[in-house]
Amino acid sequence: MTADESELRELRASVRDFLEAKSSEEAVRKLMESEPRYDPAVYAQLTEQLRLPGLALPEEYGGDGFGPVEVGVVLEEMGRALLCAPFFATVVLAAQALLASGDKEACARHLPGIATGRTTATLAVAEDSGSWDPVLISARAVPDGGGGWKLSGRKSFVIDGTTADLLLVVARTVAGPSLFAVDRAAVGLAADPMKTLDATRAMARLTFDAVPATLVGTDGAGGRIMAKVLDIASVGLAAEQAGGARRCLEASAEYARVRHQFGRPIGSFQAVKHKCADMLVQVELAEASAREAARLAAEDAPDFPVAAAVAHACCSRAYMVAAMENIQVHGGIGFTWEHPAHLYFRRAKSSQLLFGGPAVYHERLLDRLGI
Repeated sequence: MTADESELRELRASVRDFLEAKSSEEAVRKLMESEPRYDPAVYAQLTEQLRLPGLALPEEYGGDGFGPVEVGVVLEEMGRALLCAPFFATVVLAAQALLASGDKEACARHLPGIATGRTTATLAVAEDSGSWDPVLISARAVPDGGGGWKLSGRKSFVIDGTTADLLLVVARTVAGPSLFAVDRAAVGLAADPMKTLDATRAMARLTFDAVPATLVGTDGAGGRIMAKVLDIASVGLAAEQAGGARRCLEASAEYARVRHQFGRPIGSFQAVKHKCADMLVQVELAEASAREAARLAAEDAPDFPVAAAVAHACCSRAYMVAAMENIQVHGGIGFTWEHPAHLYFRRAKSSQLLFGGPAVYHERLLDRLGI
């Protein structure tokens, strides 16, 4: 089921109104310094009143039966507002990993809680290198002799890893990379917050010392699951990046109209005009590529993996360009920590590196093209 254009506009307006009230710059800065790094009351409202997590989930698991197009609209608005919340980790990463696993028992156990907001979750793949390449995974899982598994190793850059109720961890077995579910309260699990460039997206380092775990899906199927999740997650991230880039453009245009120098608005100067025009081109391209990839994902089109890689590359570049030019247009004030331009720059850079960085995602595009 896909919403029509009027429904998407209504969804966007509702989410924007909510985030303007709940995710102001003041609220974002306050949450950046707090622990947990999000407001549980706001997330509860987001799930109970707007039912946003359910948009991405099938009706049989308590969702609303929509999909990537609707979630893309939500993520654009969240990126625009720099929302500090476990939505991306829970809905875009963990929930999609459960669905991709094909494990109906695990989906029935965990997805209804995610749909209602009772459960937050995350996906732990990368280790110290930050790579999502299954070949580089060293965390290991071994059978415990009683039908379960014991997981040992370390994961880094885990989004919302200190607060998630459910941890989905990719670890190596004799059969290859596999997906495991670990409870937050499991014995032998330690979670430490990581200090990263972007304080608006909480990350953690997880240490597993023979932690009890449950296999999700088929033993050795982790590589296939990761490939599918990475495509979906790249499109979700692209939507978030497009939203952030659009906000940077809006902020630059607003400032160029009201800031006067030499008796005229700075937006009348050719150099500033060119910067804003270049930003507009990048933002329009980002939105188009992200939305097209989401549409192809909803249709389960065969060329979706290529579109996902293209969207990831386009939106990563667009957000970085927009964030940097936003600082330049604002001049001296844009370079200060007190100005929100730096918050968007840091989010743009961290998002660009989240799934491996430009060299990796360009290689991924070539791979999806079969080159």
